[in-house]
Amino acid sequence: MRLIEPLGLLDGPEAEACVAAGLAFRLGNTGLAFTLARLIDWNHGIDRVERAADLAPPWRERLEELVKPLTAWAGMPLSRPAVMGIVNVTPDSFSDGGEHLRAEDAVAAGEAMAKAGADILDIGGESTRPGSAPVPVEEEQARILPVIRSLTGLGLPISVDTRNAATMAAALDSGAAIINDVSALQHDPDALATVAKRDCYLVLMHMRGTPSDMAAHAHYRDVAVEVTLELAERVAAAERAGIDRARIAVDPGIGFAKNSVQNLMLLRRLPLLMNLGCTILVGLSRKRFLAGYSGGAGPKQRGPASLAGALFALARGARVLRVHDVAETVQAVRTWHGLTRPALIP
Repeated sequence: MRLIEPLGLLDGPEAEACVAAGLAFRLGNTGLAFTLARLIDWNHGIDRVERAADLAPPWRERLEELVKPLTAWAGMPLSRPAVMGIVNVTPDSFSDGGEHLRAEDAVAAGEAMAKAGADILDIGGESTRPGSAPVPVEEEQARILPVIRSLTGLGLPISVDTRNAATMAAALDSGAAIINDVSALQHDPDALATVAKRDCYLVLMHMRGTPSDMAAHAHYRDVAVEVTLELAERVAAAERAGIDRARIAVDPGIGFAKNSVQNLMLLRRLPLLMNLGCTILVGLSRKRFLAGYSGGAGPKQRGPASLAGALFALARGARVLRVHDVAETVQAVRTWHGLTRPALIP
């Protein structure tokens, strides 16, 4: 697969001016523009940088695909970033395990996130932190289905964080609109067909191995290129099963089969994922690699680092942020959006 990595990123009025002058190209509808293109085709030994305006076929065709705007995902316009609030109905999640294990506590947390400005609520009943063990689907469903049924009345899209086809089907029957699968529909052989049959949206996350052994798979020649190519394979598999690409978001899987350096490289080169023609979702909230920037702080003390990482991801093309701290993230995103889109200043 040929990939173009957008380089020389511009934002705000500078981006608009350079696009108008023919010196830069828009990066979808992210508000970003780029002037340079790194051309990558491992099958033919190509890895070079050119001015984006000078690209010739077949790279010109790839460029045209890269700049196509995505209009909406899960019923939300992608002209602005969206915030997905995390509700873990688990006893052992890395950051907040046990806090929302009771259904009433999980519902209250979801309601608070909605009031704080969340665009989506992501409900999960199985921890996938490094080293975690699987949860029986009956137990997973018992944890999350009452929560989903209660939160659908808020009018927000409800996402279910699960690897299990039976739980996907039950969650959709209970009112969920999005399937968020850390295995990119590879864990359960029935998952592809289950999602393809339903009128729902999908998040395909990159991970190698399983939560219990993924650290052993963190070996890459080029993490950003390989994650993009491996997600491209999962998008193609979903399309073959009958899932429309416009319904798919891709998540690079920060912290899943990646070490701290690989996480950073992946975030810095996030625009590579724009080659897939899918909405980009990033979840780095409170993750372990942020501890190095926050004096070794524990998960709940990594809020400022999480906000910095979230805004960094937005500046590289992410459109959905999956977070624990909704109120703080909503305020930061609105401020960032106003600063980079002056017409939106209140």
